[in-house]
Amino acid sequence: MSNIDEKYDAVGENHIGTSRETPLRADAFNKSDDQKIEEISFHFKKIMEVLGLDLTDDSLSGTPHRVGKMYVKEIFSGLDPKNKPKISIFDNKYEYSKMLIESDITFNSSCEHHFLPIVGKAHIAYISSGKVIGLSKLNRIVQYYGRRPQVQERMTMQIFNELKNALQTDDVIVVIEAEHLCVSSRGVNDKSSKTTTIEYGGKFTDKDTQNNFFKML
Repeated sequence: MSNIDEKYDAVGENHIGTSRETPLRADAFNKSDDQKIEEISFHFKKIMEVLGLDLTDDSLSGTPHRVGKMYVKEIFSGLDPKNKPKISIFDNKYEYSKMLIESDITFNSSCEHHFLPIVGKAHIAYISSGKVIGLSKLNRIVQYYGRRPQVQERMTMQIFNELKNALQTDDVIVVIEAEHLCVSSRGVNDKSSKTTTIEYGGKFTDKDTQNNFFKML
């Protein structure tokens, strides 16, 4: 194994993350979506050619464009702030004071080390400090942060911080359970393991409150 293999494989296999924010260059959004699709299509075509695929075949000829469009418009659309969901916050006029839980929010993300899928569910709860959020917005926030190259720990914290800031409260808990295809379809090829991450604050630091949350799940 070469030194470069050892260096990069060590990072990938250990799922190292470097920051709480998704690493983006300052010029990340200087190009239009169409420009990005065109450039990704060009480079993905080269990858396919290196692999020895015949791009004159009807089944393969459109693949570079489809991949480019998929990356920009779908699975990595959460990189662009213009796609961030508008978060609807309302006054808690009915004075509901207990925890609200949205569970089993499904998402698809991508491991930033191998660009393979992360498939999982998020469970979210908060206790209102006077504000409530539209239920569908919880799902949309999860989807937004999932649609980018990710590390599960970072994604958990990003969702937590987004909700904490929007709801103006620390009383938030986020749990994510996911299967990483970089574990199940390559490397160790473990088909049964799942990864669980958690972030919480405020009243959820109290063990009884936490236990009530997990019992309700």
